[in-house]
Amino acid sequence: VIIIKTQISVLNMLKRLDKIRFRGPKRDEFLDPAESPNASDSECNDDVPVKHRSSIKETEEQRDPAGSGTMSAAPIQDYKMSDADRLNEVKGHLEIALLEKHFLQEELRKLREETNVETLKQELEKEKSKRVDLEQKMNEILRSSSRLWKWLYERFGVYIEDFRFQPEENTVETEEPLSAKRLTENMRRLKRGAKPVTNFMRNLSALSSCHSVYTSAIAFIIYMNAAWHGWVIPMFLFLAILRLSLNYLIAKGWRIQWSIVPEVSEPVEPPKEDLTVSEKFQLVLDVAQKAQNLFGKMADVLEKIKNLFMWVQPEITQKLYVGLWVAFITSCLLPYKLLGFMIGVYAGIKFFIIDFIFKSCPKLRDKYDTPYIVWTNLPTDPQLKERNNATLSRRVSETVSDPAGGGDESGRAYNTKRGPFHEVFNLSENERPLPVCENGWRCCLINRDRKMPTDYIRNGVLYVTENYLCFESSSSRATSSKKNKVIKLQDITDIQKYKVLSVLPGSGMGISITAPSTLKPLVFGAMIHRDEAFDAIQTQYMKILNSTAATTVTNPET
Repeated sequence: VIIIKTQISVLNMLKRLDKIRFRGPKRDEFLDPAESPNASDSECNDDVPVKHRSSIKETEEQRDPAGSGTMSAAPIQDYKMSDADRLNEVKGHLEIALLEKHFLQEELRKLREETNVETLKQELEKEKSKRVDLEQKMNEILRSSSRLWKWLYERFGVYIEDFRFQPEENTVETEEPLSAKRLTENMRRLKRGAKPVTNFMRNLSALSSCHSVYTSAIAFIIYMNAAWHGWVIPMFLFLAILRLSLNYLIAKGWRIQWSIVPEVSEPVEPPKEDLTVSEKFQLVLDVAQKAQNLFGKMADVLEKIKNLFMWVQPEITQKLYVGLWVAFITSCLLPYKLLGFMIGVYAGIKFFIIDFIFKSCPKLRDKYDTPYIVWTNLPTDPQLKERNNATLSRRVSETVSDPAGGGDESGRAYNTKRGPFHEVFNLSENERPLPVCENGWRCCLINRDRKMPTDYIRNGVLYVTENYLCFESSSSRATSSKKNKVIKLQDITDIQKYKVLSVLPGSGMGISITAPSTLKPLVFGAMIHRDEAFDAIQTQYMKILNSTAATTVTNPET
């Protein structure tokens, strides 16, 4: 039993050696023992002949001649082997292991040669040394400029961190409710804010128009001297510095008052706390009127500038176009120093001499002042609309009055919305509305002689001709003129401005006409352009009275 266990342990050792032997490449790839390089002294100190690789196979075959024999036959066969054969087999296994080791060392050497590990290590060491040098230099720079970086970060670090691309948020501002007190206060604030600008423009106008002869003469001499020496820009900068210095002294409590035109202090009314309904309504009307006038002036300026550049008036825009070309060519040919000198001298002569002459002689200004002529002749959008409507109505009336095109301009009939003017009011063809009221004035006729509500108030349009005052009712038909009203101006005995509702503030929006044909005066109320209509009626009425008086004087018998 002991011998069998020993044989089994020897077999296990041999199997382990076989596993170690076949971990590397196959044996066929190994060199022969005779061709292999010499091993070390410790490896070849025994003079044992080395067998061919086939001997190893033979030993394997001897170990298992049947190939698939049973386990009980193998230990018996190994037991019959001599000790010399076993020793030779162990030496063969050791030799194979040494060959495998040598082969692996050669492969490792080849890999090292191919990959140049040593050169890579050297380059890596160089890069490490460079990195260390750069880190040292960077640390030195950061230490030297730490104060600067700290200051920059304190100043701009917050903004840089907060900087990011975000879409703009559309914030809707809350609108304050309408308040008479707030509206009045805003208008006063606007007036106070615009006061320095208006004072400056008023002083410039006074300086140009020689309001103070000595001041204008001194300013002209100083300006021309500065323009001659090329000191115009430094002079304006010095004046700005002087104005700021004076404002600083005024803010410190100094009383400095310098103005060409003496300022007139307007009385400031203390705001009232308790206002009646009528006072509030009047206050809102006054503020609305001022805002209307202000917005109207601003709109006129903007519309004129737009029409100037949009060739609405080609003959006016052509002058601007030619002037820009001349200025462009001059700026390209002349040196800037000479060009600035010419512009400065011309501006001084224009401001101090030419404008003074034009303001003193309006006829010369209307004839020769090109900027003034251009600006005054530029139309606004309402003027263009009225002009187009007038042109269209003229063409339509010409077509109606003279389809063949051979009619006379003086015989042209004026048309209303309901037909020819003379047919609507049963007048002669020579009667037509005055130019001031070609489109008429919208109003309502209050006839106190009538008791029916439908006849008491009528909406319509009021016209003025050379001899008649005509009211066209909106409810009248084109073929009927019963509700229309025609009053001869010569028969009118009294014309007055009238206030329909005495509760409302202001002077009212009506006109009262007294004539013998009516028991009570006729009232034309709810007229937006009441003052314009009243002036036109009053003027034409006075012309008729004067012509009648002149006729009576020339023909006393009649």
